[in-house]
Amino acid sequence: MITFLEGKLDTKQLARIVMNVSGVGYEVSIPLSSYDRLPLEGETCRILIYHHITEADQRLFGFCTEEEREMFVRLLSVSGVGPKLGIGALSGLPVRELKSALIAGDIKRISSISGIGKKTAERIVVELRDKFSMTDQFEAIASPDAAPGDTRLHDAALALAALGHKPEDAAKLMKAVSKKLTPQTTVEELIRMALTR
Repeated sequence: MITFLEGKLDTKQLARIVMNVSGVGYEVSIPLSSYDRLPLEGETCRILIYHHITEADQRLFGFCTEEEREMFVRLLSVSGVGPKLGIGALSGLPVRELKSALIAGDIKRISSISGIGKKTAERIVVELRDKFSMTDQFEAIASPDAAPGDTRLHDAALALAALGHKPEDAAKLMKAVSKKLTPQTTVEELIRMALTR
């Protein structure tokens, strides 16, 4: 299995690239989210690969981040979702927004992606919603302006889970109080706000 390719970016197009690795050209399908992060043609780059093998053919799918590749693999685990739809989903929404929509069960947001109808969106939500870890759930609800490494929402939710709340209920409570999050808000204050809702 090919895990990554490192070499010269020979061709760069919206849905595909060609990587020149030691004189061998590898055609790789990519989502729009990865296209935006690629260097200019002729420059050296490294791309993470998902090597998709079927009886009929083999194809390479490339991603600039591990998060994109993991989401792609999760989407492929849903019955009826193939690589083309997986790449389309990652092109339609950034990974964080897609994760957030899946965790929230936002069928409307997911079905707004080209190629995904309401029934497919419902199936994706049903099959993937519970497969996200508590950390994923809190990252999805964290304030976009929160500083990297800000674990207050996560810590408060873990405390609520320790107090007997179900993880998904703790995530919902944290989402509700995250709007009131300021740089000065402590974990204890978040827990108190959540418990008095």
